[in-house]
Order: sequence, then structure tokens, then C-alpha cells
Amino acid sequence: MSESKFVPQAFRAIDVIRKKRDGIELSPGEIEGLVNAYTNGDVPDYQVSAWLMAVVLRGMTRPETAALTDAMLHSGEVLDFSWLPAKKVDKHSTGGVGDKTSLVLAPLAAAAGVAVPMISGRGLGHTGGTLDKLEAIPGFNVNLPVKEFRRVLETCGCAMIGQTAEIAPADRKLYALRDVTGTVESPFLICASIMSKKLAEGIDGLVLDVKTGSGAFMKNEKDAVFLAELMVETGERMGKEMVALITDMDQPLGNMIGNALEVAEVVEVLRGEGPDDLRELCVELAAWMLYLGGAARSVSQGRERSVELISSGKALERFRQMVELQGGDVRVIDDPRKFSQARNTTQVTSARNGFVASMQCEQIGTACVILGGGRERKEDSVDPAVGIILHKKVGDRVQAGELLATIHYNAETRGERARQMISESIEIADAPPRTKRPLVHRVIGKSGETS
Repeated sequence: MSESKFVPQAFRAIDVIRKKRDGIELSPGEIEGLVNAYTNGDVPDYQVSAWLMAVVLRGMTRPETAALTDAMLHSGEVLDFSWLPAKKVDKHSTGGVGDKTSLVLAPLAAAAGVAVPMISGRGLGHTGGTLDKLEAIPGFNVNLPVKEFRRVLETCGCAMIGQTAEIAPADRKLYALRDVTGTVESPFLICASIMSKKLAEGIDGLVLDVKTGSGAFMKNEKDAVFLAELMVETGERMGKEMVALITDMDQPLGNMIGNALEVAEVVEVLRGEGPDDLRELCVELAAWMLYLGGAARSVSQGRERSVELISSGKALERFRQMVELQGGDVRVIDDPRKFSQARNTTQVTSARNGFVASMQCEQIGTACVILGGGRERKEDSVDPAVGIILHKKVGDRVQAGELLATIHYNAETRGERARQMISESIEIADAPPRTKRPLVHRVIGKSGETS
């Protein structure tokens, strides 16, 4: 009898789906096989959608999460910026409503001498995306090839792009699919998505802004802490300096929701103006970026330096330089009134005297999606002009008939749906909330240490 030879079984997506459905741990090879096959177009959306839902329902082990992150990371090019003398530090937020801090932080940290190679994503579910905001700037190119990305980074210290074909292509495809299949919230998928992009940037350190509250994917703080610890551990395994801040998303951050409106608010903050909560969080996150990047000896010094870079105008000038280098029309930075404007506005007013007791933050984000400021389907285009301006925040006193929000819309039916949703999202009570939720709930540092 001739000696039989081992013939490896052909990869079958259905086998991986069934194993995860049944709660059986997948091997690194199985995960890598699925990721590679999907990236190469050999597995259809519907099978990967089924696998993603199985992950949401069954979860993943730490080894599975590490294997998924590694497979997604190595699905494309891993950048090398070791030739840059500055430390490379990025920041990532898990997503919220009105969260436009990345647009402030990249130029602010760059102005301090930290290099910020930022690869960002588009809107997921009810949350806005950094790329969609940047594309509200006429001409701004988020699709730079890697060579041009390097040139912008070397010239001004920061560059902001999306996942190109060269960088984490697996994440680019999975990110879009999760958005429209109800599989966004899994901490394991979020960790792998974020860390694969970020580790591909060739960074030395990463500051994570993990949101918690009604407008976050992690509604309760326990889940947010779990995700933060998962990402910090994953980054540290890869030799990166890591810190995660658990921050509040029980109401929108800042006053503007919608892409062009949010970029206009970013310009306000970089001019030393803008809403207090947005400015405070930007300074706190920047302080950690400067600390990890060696531009400040302590977080406290990082705060002081960040405030100085904003007040001196250096951060705004760095933002303007980056916009110009990436093809954007800097006239909108000099005069935000030149941004695309919605044709119509409508208002939400208070039905009674009292105080703003709470906001259903996710509903407000969904209202912006309904207006056209986000995507309900993967193929939807985004209208940069639409959005919401909040005139009151939680704890503020209001009078009957007083303005709570202004809605900027282009389609009548969408405007009315959004107006009704926002009206139902804001609770007015006789007394203000007894306690004010802090912007930063806690900090998770090296190896899960908390403060």
C-alpha cells in the first residue's frame, strides 16, 4: 500500500460560522483564513455577516481577539515611520455623538512636536465618523496613497486619512459591513478594528477615548472598562505605550452635530472658543498624547502646554496647514460661514419651564442620520450640510417656548422626523439633575491599572 499524504482541508467559511455559533474557540489559522478570504473577495458579505452576528452573540476569547487583530493588521501594509525623529502617537475614540476631538487633537499634538499619523473611519450607526467630517471641507482628500501620507506627515507633523487598499483592507471591508448588520457593539470586534488600524500606522503610543453612556456603543461603564482594558492589553502586547480614558457620552459632546457644523465647531475650539465640555476634553486627551509622545514631562504639563498652543494660534495654524496639504479649501477654516449650508432650518422649543434633566443621546445621533448626516445603508451618501445645533445641555434652566435645538435639513420629511425625535429625546423636569456626570470617569493605564 502506498504511503498516504496529508492533504489540508480546503477552508470553508461555513465551518468557521458553525464553530463560532456553537461557542467553540476558533484557531488563529481559521480566523486568518476567514479574514484573508473575505479581503480577497472569496467569501460573500452574507457569510461574514452571519459570522459577525455569531461573534456578537457568543463573544471571543483573548487569543481569538489577538488573532483577529493580527490577521486584520497583516491584511495590508504595516507602516514604518522610524525615520521620523519625533515619537508617533495617535488617539482613537470608540465613537459618540458630536465627538469631533480628533480634528482638534491631531494638529494640537503636532504643534507640540509629536507626530500624529491618524487613520480614521467613517460613521458607524448613530455616531459620526472623522472621515465624513473631514470631507465636509471642500477638496479635502482622505484617500491619500501611503507615499503622500508620509509626505504630509513629514511636512506638518500630522496627516488624517482613511483605510486605503494598502492599510488594513480587511478592517475597511468589515467596518462597512458591521455598520449595516447590527454588529457594531461587540467589544471584541471593536478592539480588533481599532487596534489593527492603529498598529498599522507605525505608532509608538496610543490614547484611547472609550465612551460610556446613552450615546455610546458601551452603554454602561462596566462594558466600557472591559473594552478599554482589552485594547490596552492588546497594544501593550505589541510593545506600544497605551492609556485609555473612560469618558462621558450621556449627552452630545459640544453643541454641533453634523459634519460641516462640527468642523466649524472644531475651528472655534482651535481659536480658544467653543463649548466648555469640548474644549476641556480636547485638552485632557491632548495632555496624554503629549505625555506619551515625550513632549511633556507629566500629564499636568501636557495640559498647560495644550492650552498655550491653542491660545497662541499655533494649533489652528497647524490644522490649516494640514487641510491645505491634503487638498482642502482653507477659506472655510478662515471663515466657517463658507461651509456647505442646508437649505432649511426648523426649531425645537421647550413645552414648559424647568431644567434639562436628560438627553437620549443615541436618539439625537440617529436624528442626524435620518437628516442625511450619516448612513442607514452601506451605500448611502452623506450630506455634509445637515445637522443639529443644541442650545441647551443637561442641567440648563429653560423657559416655556425657549429654543432647545435648531435643525438644519434639506428634505422636508426628514426634517420633520428629526424634529419629532429630538423633541422626544430631551427631558425637561422641575429640578436639575442631582449630580453632574464628569467628562472623564476614569483612566486605565499600563496593564489595567486604574485611577
